[in-house]
Amino acid sequence: MEPNKENTQKISRKRFLQVCGSVVAGGTILGVSGTLLRKMFIIPEGILQTNASGNGGRLTARQEFASPYKLVSSFNVPDQIEGFEIYGEKLVVAASNNIYIYDRFGTLLNNFAVASRIRDIAVFDDRIYLLFPSRIEAYDLEGAYLLDWEACSEESDYCSFTVTGDYVFATDAANKNICKYTTEGNFVKFIQSPNGFIIPSYSFGITHVDGTLYCSNSGRHLIESYTLDGEYLGAFGKPGGADGLFCGCCNPVHLAYTSTGEIITSEKGKPRISCYSPDGQFRSVLLDSKMLGGGNMAYDVKVTDDKLFVTGQRMISTFQYDKVLAANTACSGCSVNCPLREGITI
Repeated sequence: MEPNKENTQKISRKRFLQVCGSVVAGGTILGVSGTLLRKMFIIPEGILQTNASGNGGRLTARQEFASPYKLVSSFNVPDQIEGFEIYGEKLVVAASNNIYIYDRFGTLLNNFAVASRIRDIAVFDDRIYLLFPSRIEAYDLEGAYLLDWEACSEESDYCSFTVTGDYVFATDAANKNICKYTTEGNFVKFIQSPNGFIIPSYSFGITHVDGTLYCSNSGRHLIESYTLDGEYLGAFGKPGGADGLFCGCCNPVHLAYTSTGEIITSEKGKPRISCYSPDGQFRSVLLDSKMLGGGNMAYDVKVTDDKLFVTGQRMISTFQYDKVLAANTACSGCSVNCPLREGITI
């Protein structure tokens, strides 16, 4: 069976809304005034920030950001990156109409053609799963087609997904829910948020850690958690531009995790990557906009060992924890046995 072929677009609806629709939709949905939005974009970068410690929202001088990470390598992919996954020592990258498989140093090992409009990619149990707006496809690691299934709703507009041992969980930006399937494509149930999902611009990330689902309710500036059966566990997050808060109308965009359960978030608008404890306590900002490369899109991020792998446009960059740099950051005082620091001597 051949996968469905769809016309390639210069810029997808998802990407268009991620860039600019979030400001308009977020202002309308959340009732953000035009004056507030204007102020968000005219404050000079690095000059002022809202104090997160509860000083009544006063603006204070911002200190120069110091990261515990250094850029150690990067390489380019031939097409716009739509998503990627780490699988063992391999990086599996979804880009336009192709899947590229690299080693961690950027050497191309394999690639194969797929349909356009990929929304996300996941790799589990030697299967590559691809998420499209209204269907899911699966391939083996050599690119052989295995199966596919259509969305359980005709109005579905999938955004992101995660694959566990037996199930696939896909976030639906149109129907404002999470769809649970078996890995063979059988529909199981819808998961609804008791807070109500507000998803203005395809910022509907999802991941899982040790049997717990974490997803972004971005219009509410929340990260919500659920059991794999869909039982709501709780949420954390507050709006704001300061470190430890989620800025703009709809953040965070992407979610990742460490092996000890810390949640890694990636935001758009003024891109940054931050770390939170499993119960939502803010740890620190790991990479800021300048280190990431600027722009206003969120950078997808994955964690393995002592490294952060980050994608933006057509580039994959590797950042490594640096003991000397970390001494001047919040990471130096962290008491968590962080896997990102294991074995680090530099």
